[in-house]
Amino acid sequence: MFNDIGALELVTIVVLAILVFGPDKLPKVIQDVTGFIRKVRAFSDSAKQDIRSELGPEFKDFEFEDLNPKTFIRKQLTENEDIREIRSSFDLRKELNDVADAVNDPEPDAPAPAPSGAPGGADLLKKPAAPAAEQRARFDADAT
Repeated sequence: MFNDIGALELVTIVVLAILVFGPDKLPKVIQDVTGFIRKVRAFSDSAKQDIRSELGPEFKDFEFEDLNPKTFIRKQLTENEDIREIRSSFDLRKELNDVADAVNDPEPDAPAPAPSGAPGGADLLKKPAAPAAEQRARFDADAT
């Protein structure tokens, strides 16, 4: 319940409690708070049991924590046999490496590309040379 409270925060809460309630009333306040927490837990457990009894025997393994979407997905991914089989047969790193190899390496059956000076052999992956200054279109900053 209080897993994310550090030591400094706990000390701060204790000091504030002593300042607000005083050392005389603090034990009574702590007893009242713990009693209230016990009553809330008992009420919650009773409500869970009532819901389980109303749902019937087919929901005997139902856990309220499964209503959390993250918990539900985690449970389905770890317990479902079909998904476990798919996960074991699919290796994402291998697939990505295969795609990268296919993109980076030319196919062995493909003919070697012609030199860029040859007609029709321009390398499409290289950046084309900049046009001569007289061929460039003038840039007008005000027009854009």
